[in-house]
Amino acid sequence: MYAVSPPRLACLASFAAAMALLAACADRPPPGTVACAQLPAALGALPGLRLTQANDHPVDARGHPAHCLVQGQLAERTGIDGKRYAIGFEMRLPQGWNKRFLHQANGGNDGVVQPALGDLGVLAQDALSRGFAVISSDAGHRAEDPANAAAGLVRGNLFGLDPQARRDQGHAAIGAVWTVAQALMARHYGGPPRHNYLAGCANGGRQAMVAASRYAERYDGILAGAPGFNLPRAALQHAWDVQHWQSVASDLRRAFSPADMALVADRVLARCDGLDLLVDGMVGDLKRCQQAFRLADLQCTGAKTAACLSAPQVQALGQSFAGPRNRSGQALYSDWSFDAGIGTAGWRTWKLESTIAPWDRLPIIATLGAASLAYVYGTPPTQVVGTPAALVDYLAHFDFDRDAARIFASDATFPESAMALMTPPDAANPTLAALARHGGKMIVYHGNSDPVFSVNDTLAWAERLQHNLGPAAAGAVARVFPVPGMGHCQGGPATDRFDALGALVAWVEAGQPPDRLVASVNPGNRELPAGWSPQRSRPLCPWPQVARYAGGPVEAAASFRCAAP
Repeated sequence: MYAVSPPRLACLASFAAAMALLAACADRPPPGTVACAQLPAALGALPGLRLTQANDHPVDARGHPAHCLVQGQLAERTGIDGKRYAIGFEMRLPQGWNKRFLHQANGGNDGVVQPALGDLGVLAQDALSRGFAVISSDAGHRAEDPANAAAGLVRGNLFGLDPQARRDQGHAAIGAVWTVAQALMARHYGGPPRHNYLAGCANGGRQAMVAASRYAERYDGILAGAPGFNLPRAALQHAWDVQHWQSVASDLRRAFSPADMALVADRVLARCDGLDLLVDGMVGDLKRCQQAFRLADLQCTGAKTAACLSAPQVQALGQSFAGPRNRSGQALYSDWSFDAGIGTAGWRTWKLESTIAPWDRLPIIATLGAASLAYVYGTPPTQVVGTPAALVDYLAHFDFDRDAARIFASDATFPESAMALMTPPDAANPTLAALARHGGKMIVYHGNSDPVFSVNDTLAWAERLQHNLGPAAAGAVARVFPVPGMGHCQGGPATDRFDALGALVAWVEAGQPPDRLVASVNPGNRELPAGWSPQRSRPLCPWPQVARYAGGPVEAAASFRCAAP
């Protein structure tokens, strides 16, 4: 264990005492209610908690009800790096409360207190507008801390130099913020919520799956989108991709043109579109598609043309989709599925080339992703200069034997590895035993064309859960819904609007398990193919079922059935 100074011990002790007192407030709510403006006085004397704002907000044009907005800081402290840390949060407590609470888990590297609206890209209506009380936090650090301003592109990752900040982002902030939310609801409304929910996508989906294992007794329903539950492993893919892209072109942005990737997507559709018994520009049967599509068929027999890929391109793309391995051939993350969304601008922005000038138009994996791998997921952290060139060079020289092992490593300063902090404790052998005992339910959704976290990793997790519990018992606690064509959390050639939150509430509160989710076209999705009907809807089926056309109007979800593969 690393050494803890007496001031740090005192801070931890006072924070623990504050959390115990807050929990007592939540468990034994006082009679009556406390007005919004009076909440700082009601809770502000508790050590470890500082409410900085509590104001009433009127109904707005987006359909949000009048509500009390509370903002504050938890566990303010100085890290071992000499910088100031705290868990920043905000909570919105609506009038006409439906007695439901939603813990909003946020994406990216956290570091920002996102508006506590309970908004996910796939939802047409956010949680606050439905009457939920919602809390959001920065998970214990500030991405734009002025103390890190000179660090360039790595400034949002420097919290990885502090072990407690790593722990807060991994899972500890979830527990701390939940307790505050319960106390605020108890004081403001005079009683606890009837039901507690947690929802998030990407890193937020990871936090949702972590909560399903670490904090299962607290949540009745958990919604996990694009869950990067193996986040440190997934970060290894960044280095793997960069090294293989550079085997095609030293400037990785030139490894594949937009036309090259559109060619691959078109060929995927040509081989796989009709596998669900309807040709509609969507791959409905992902697993059969991987058997039907052959990347090697795209290789040029002569010079490179617009109708084929060069041999180095085929080799690099095949290696990328096979996933990272060390020299002994051991898989370090997951393989990936070919789907229709890999030709989109969103996929390209993550993997090959962005339009962001300060990044030198490099993709997200080679900038922000590289910084996370260096500073947050490795022990000890690798301190890389925050320039695009330095970050690409770090990935280009990443050693998959020596460096990859750092995601599992710990030392005297960082006593818990990134894998121990960031992943569910039972990720490799899931049972969701505590969630099932509590009677909780979990819905997971994941885009089949997600360029950040492999849908195959999520589906393998689902299959392990079904193997451990049996299909019926697994389906009684968690259901996983792949989304054809969808990219990272939303977008892509997909029906990417569906009410997963409403389905979760119906399952938790009315005992109605979701046998399908009806997904429709999102009019704001800029990656929709030009010929798609704006009325298109499709069923999303719980894995391993797939949607098959059964006859009827081709744009209607009712014309499809969820069937065994």
